[in-house]
Amino acid sequence: RSSWLLLAPLLTPPIPVITAPPCSLCPEGAHRFQWIRNLVPEFGISSSHVKVLSSPAEFYELLKVQIKAAKQRVVMASLYLGTGLLEQELVDCLEETLEKSLQAKGSPDLRVSILLDYTRGSRGRKNSRTMLIPLLQRFPEQVRVSLFHTPNLRGLLRLLIPERFNETIGLQHIKVYLFDDNVILSGANLSDLYFTNRQDRYVLLRDSPEIADFFTELVDAIGDVSLQLQEDDTVQMMEGMVHPYQGDKVAYCEIANRRVMEVINSARTRQELLHAKTFHSSQPGSSLLSQQGSQASGSLKPEPDTWIYPLIQMKPFGIQIDETVTETLLTEAERDARIYLTTGYFNLTQAYMDLILGTRAEYRILLASPEVNGFFGAKGVAGAIPAAYVYIEHQFYSEVCYLQQQERVQLQEYSRAGWTFHAKGLWLYLAGSDLPCLTLIGSPNFGYRSVHRDLEAQVAIVTENKALQQQLHQEQEQLYLCSGVVSTSTFEQPNRYVKLWVKLVTPLIKNFF
Repeated sequence: RSSWLLLAPLLTPPIPVITAPPCSLCPEGAHRFQWIRNLVPEFGISSSHVKVLSSPAEFYELLKVQIKAAKQRVVMASLYLGTGLLEQELVDCLEETLEKSLQAKGSPDLRVSILLDYTRGSRGRKNSRTMLIPLLQRFPEQVRVSLFHTPNLRGLLRLLIPERFNETIGLQHIKVYLFDDNVILSGANLSDLYFTNRQDRYVLLRDSPEIADFFTELVDAIGDVSLQLQEDDTVQMMEGMVHPYQGDKVAYCEIANRRVMEVINSARTRQELLHAKTFHSSQPGSSLLSQQGSQASGSLKPEPDTWIYPLIQMKPFGIQIDETVTETLLTEAERDARIYLTTGYFNLTQAYMDLILGTRAEYRILLASPEVNGFFGAKGVAGAIPAAYVYIEHQFYSEVCYLQQQERVQLQEYSRAGWTFHAKGLWLYLAGSDLPCLTLIGSPNFGYRSVHRDLEAQVAIVTENKALQQQLHQEQEQLYLCSGVVSTSTFEQPNRYVKLWVKLVTPLIKNFF
């Protein structure tokens, strides 16, 4: 019976959106992607501060090391926190670090802010909330746990849709983990699978205070419009804040839009002023003595060769920056450029599919084979989701063949025994280049959910540094090495059989997974 409730979200009215103005690539400049700073702040850093990680175990160990070393802040945004032994070890690390901060002389400096999704974080009797309540009880002045609840799940819909299925309406999907001035961007959640055998992507930005400040403010802004977890496992909104599902929906979305856009615009203004100041001081007319003085004191930073652009997508709040930038990148990619695009859930929006099929660049799209899909072997209707992805993949591949684009657009399936696949993002290789100059990394899957339903964030990393480009290239190669090229025979295999009911239902529900 609950399977049919998947169709209930179709009854929800659409949310009015604010469309971002179109933009196009500037022809010249320090690098050809500077147009992105018209939409978001631009953070120029040294490539030596960027480290690309490759494995779940490396990601997990780094999280523990960073938590233990934190002095001022720990900010973690994720879909959920798991309930196993590895997750408990993370919570224990937080407790240990908070205890040390409490015992230090004077008032404790360390602040811990955790942002999770309300529906996913509340699933089951033992859940993300019950994992974190001991921290709230022990350190009430230092710990904040915010649970985002989508404004689209309300009224009769909220009463009718059971647990798990209610997550189809909309989620907090951002994954950012920061410790003092070190930031980890990833698509991985805080769960044992993501620490062991669920392949994702991860990048560490070291000693990057401006970027850490930005993501701290972003998580704070979303936290301010989220439910606050209390010590007794109840939740309440901050005083004076409109409730996400009991209050006026339009008013709530307007407030959320204003809070998030304030963070983006104020950071953009700060970075523009910093850029202008740096540019002015580097001009021939600037004081040589002041430059020599700053060099002597060691305060002069190396010239940036890498630029970080945070791309935010929150369609429920009318914010669609990531969508605008991604579509522009796909539109403007030149002939003979190569785009390697990967997603754990191949369910591209119609706009992205049209751009891939209608533009000039070469595409290598990496997606999960049914066996490494996160839903493989799930109970009930969820167990049919891998078959639905096969059906969507087959339809797209048929379109590629119909347009005779098989050489330009190639699908590859990730397959690895005992593992699941969750990596997402893209790498852009300019025409004639063997190394990528840009990557997108973060939470979006390029699907309908990412664009229309969930809260998402990723960064565009643009670099001129060959060593960092080599790191990104090796990351891409390592993922694609575990894949096979999709052909017509792929869909003739017995494990690709899709039942008729799945084919009939998929078009109706594909916007919800």
